[in-house]
Amino acid sequence: MFQITTAVRSVCDITPELLLKMHVKGLLLDIDNTLTTHDNPVPAPGVMAWIAQMKNAGIQMRLVSNNHPPRVEPFSQLLGIPCVCDSQKPLCKGFAQAMQEMHLQKNQLCVVGDQIYTDILGANWFHVRSIYVRPMMLETTTFFRFKRMAELPFLPKEYQYEPKQRKDQK
Repeated sequence: MFQITTAVRSVCDITPELLLKMHVKGLLLDIDNTLTTHDNPVPAPGVMAWIAQMKNAGIQMRLVSNNHPPRVEPFSQLLGIPCVCDSQKPLCKGFAQAMQEMHLQKNQLCVVGDQIYTDILGANWFHVRSIYVRPMMLETTTFFRFKRMAELPFLPKEYQYEPKQRKDQK
């Protein structure tokens, strides 16, 4: 249920060569803590160049986010990537909508995200591969701190983070 296909430290570590080996033609991308820090309207350093690299390699992309349109749509426009808002991850609704828009099959898709209980679980329920990305910055709310602690048993050791890591630390 929480099986990760592969894991990387940063979305920028995903290469066209890796995706070619996985036979992936489309990425379903999370936003917060995957492409930028939580609620940040600006992509993290290197993300725009990475997106250009993916586009040049012919990789289709969709932002699939549980956030609402006022958060997702401006970010989507800035990146030049279509989006699915209010996706209800880990449920499959948003993934199915993105797949239909991309005209790809499940075996050509991969979910990319930083959360085991939304992104990775959703990928498994939708029967597509997943790439776990280490969160850029850990959230400080009690809910997220608990959730991040509960994720640790499912993460490869080299991608685990310090549970007490604060938002202002990397």
